[in-house]
Amino acid sequence: MEGAERRARQRKIIMHIILVIMSFIMLVPFAWMILTALKTKGEAISVNPFYILPHAGWHWENFGTVWKSYNFVVLYKNTLLLIFFRVVCACLTATMAGYAFGRLKFPGKKFLFTLVLIQMMIPAQIFIIPQYLMVSKMKMLNTTFGLVFPGLVTAFGTYLLKTGYEGLPKDLEEAAMIDGCNVGQRFLKIMMPLTRSSMISLGIFTAVFAFKDLMWPMIVCTNAQTTTLSAGLAKMQGQYGSEYPTMMAAATLAVLPMIIIYVIFQKQFVEGIATSGGKL
Repeated sequence: MEGAERRARQRKIIMHIILVIMSFIMLVPFAWMILTALKTKGEAISVNPFYILPHAGWHWENFGTVWKSYNFVVLYKNTLLLIFFRVVCACLTATMAGYAFGRLKFPGKKFLFTLVLIQMMIPAQIFIIPQYLMVSKMKMLNTTFGLVFPGLVTAFGTYLLKTGYEGLPKDLEEAAMIDGCNVGQRFLKIMMPLTRSSMISLGIFTAVFAFKDLMWPMIVCTNAQTTTLSAGLAKMQGQYGSEYPTMMAAATLAVLPMIIIYVIFQKQFVEGIATSGGKL
């Protein structure tokens, strides 16, 4: 018995060591980004000698230069609005569609859900041209609505919520029907609150994908006052050369919103990822 406990303890120690090493490896890009932001341009591009820490002092002024050169307040506002409205729209439309596909019976149900699955299989880039034409016809280019438009509905969210509703016991809905609840009441008061974990998972994925979205903001918002952080960072890349310290300072400022959101909603992030079994 003691031998088994000793082996289990050794395996646990080895596992923790591996996890600590992997954690450090994951943190290397973030550490490199911050250290580069505090270097001079010569140190940032130097190969021989190779600089890890700044040798000519810590250049905190790179952050001030970036903040003054690019209107980060506007970039923060546009990005947070994009995340907020995409999360709200995705959760709202996906939970209704998921309930319809998961619990209701109606003509053409299988065919319509097949279309949802087909949309999941097709690369999102294929829809960019028709989506752009639709936004352009509505005269919504360079607006928040134009940024949010592709995220009004989500095939992935519909599938996720459908599986969530299908996993709920039928007895709850049947009891509500006996008590006289109609479809809307059963959905709002009984079923939807029970899919909270699935909606949290969808909100997490939607927020991360919206934050990382690059191609659509660059296409639909050419105005600097309406673009997002990802598109703004991409436009900082020079044609013949790049100021790597200022670019890394801008990247450091850009990741702050997601870090703050994660710190605030850390419990929900862990619960949502554990529930969905997915990864970011």
